[in-house]
Amino acid sequence: MTLADIDASTWRELEAAAANPQSGFRFLNLCSVDAEARPQARMVVLRRADRSLRLLEFHTDMRSPKWWEFSANPHATILGFCPQTQLQLRLKGTVERHASGSDLAKAAWDKLSTWTRMTYAGGPPGDERGFDTIDEAALSRPVDEAEGKPHFGLLIFRVRTLDWFQLRRQGNRRALLTYDETGALAASRWVNP
Repeated sequence: MTLADIDASTWRELEAAAANPQSGFRFLNLCSVDAEARPQARMVVLRRADRSLRLLEFHTDMRSPKWWEFSANPHATILGFCPQTQLQLRLKGTVERHASGSDLAKAAWDKLSTWTRMTYAGGPPGDERGFDTIDEAALSRPVDEAEGKPHFGLLIFRVRTLDWFQLRRQGNRRALLTYDETGALAASRWVNP
């Protein structure tokens, strides 16, 4: 496998993962830095990947801490591991935020299922919820999906570096790839695992 093969196969895998809930890279760890300069990590669902632009798309609630963390510092790392292929991807880049009123967020919202839209309704992420004082019937009440639309945000992650690492019985392999502002592959090299 050449470095060019690694680049092509990685992006094919990411594009496939965005469409396949069973993919090993469907759920990725998105890492940011909070206001106290502490790292924060959370699992996110890969919604779209574009190999020509080297970008990944995720959805979020605009009331979540990560929305504000990326406002203050757009630099992020994404980490994924596929147990089937024993492949780890660590991607570094920057996050662009697109609020609910933006054209990109509106287009993404329109593609969501009703069930997914309803996940953005209700209280802000992380707020206390009194399960000991609310009965199950109250928790399962129907929610109007339109309540979630003002909270829906789109995150576009622009990849600048890809750290590709494959575990093998003999001879783990690792490569570093760098992309320029346009998404073109600017440099690639093999490195020690």
